[in-house]
Amino acid sequence: MASSFEKFQRRRLISSYFSVVLSIALVLFLLGVLGLLVLNSKKVADHFKEQIALTIYLKDEAKDVEIKQLEKSLALAEYTKSTRFVSKEEAAEEHSKEIGENFMDFLGYNPLQNSIDVYLKADFVDANRVKEIADELTAKDFVDEVNYDQPLISLLNDNIKKISLWIVIISGVFTLIAVLLINSAIRLSVYSKRFTIKTMQMVGATKGFIRRPFIWLSMKLGMVGAVIALAGMAAVLYYLNQTFPELELLADPVILAILFVSVFAASIVITWFSTFLATQRFLNLRTDELYY
Repeated sequence: MASSFEKFQRRRLISSYFSVVLSIALVLFLLGVLGLLVLNSKKVADHFKEQIALTIYLKDEAKDVEIKQLEKSLALAEYTKSTRFVSKEEAAEEHSKEIGENFMDFLGYNPLQNSIDVYLKADFVDANRVKEIADELTAKDFVDEVNYDQPLISLLNDNIKKISLWIVIISGVFTLIAVLLINSAIRLSVYSKRFTIKTMQMVGATKGFIRRPFIWLSMKLGMVGAVIALAGMAAVLYYLNQTFPELELLADPVILAILFVSVFAASIVITWFSTFLATQRFLNLRTDELYY
């Protein structure tokens, strides 16, 4: 009988520990993924900004030397991410593919122009800066027109500002929720030992002596949960890096290491603090109050 009861108690204890570890792991995993989002939000925003092209349409009488010089000056410009020369023949071929027929058969000539697509660095994708660059390029004699999507640039910058603000707000809310959820899991774990705590106190054990094993156990459970959460974060990071290599999520290992260490440290600090408060609460209760 005693052996069966001990096995039952051991199963309950393991189940309790498992619940605490799982709760901590899930909360820290969500917090860590949010941290990855916050750290890489600028990279994601910059990636979308750098997909916007500034198209320079060249006059038909533009000389090859002038075009080559323009390409070289654009390549050396501080605002240039990359450039691509598109001949009028290439443009016609691409346009024919889009509409599904060769429009030059009807017109008898190619009305399109040679052009250079300029992809700007993210810091220069701003309505005012792009206008300055466009005006500078339009002033050249052999440039017919500089075209870009001004409404898209303004809309993109406005949306990035709004999203960044919401990311900060959501990060704060999630951090608070993480602390509260881990605290609740720890309190429930300590609650099941409230009579043991009071018994130890009644036989003369000091509060520090009583708290010590509870705090150490919770910290160990927190560290186990953190390891599981970090493994999940690493898997998500690997998947995203394989799926979106252009974002270069692994380009800054120091920042990632700081994030992983911060998540691990957070598990220790939160579990220590939560266990301290939970045990302190039961240490301060009278014996008759333990039943409520």
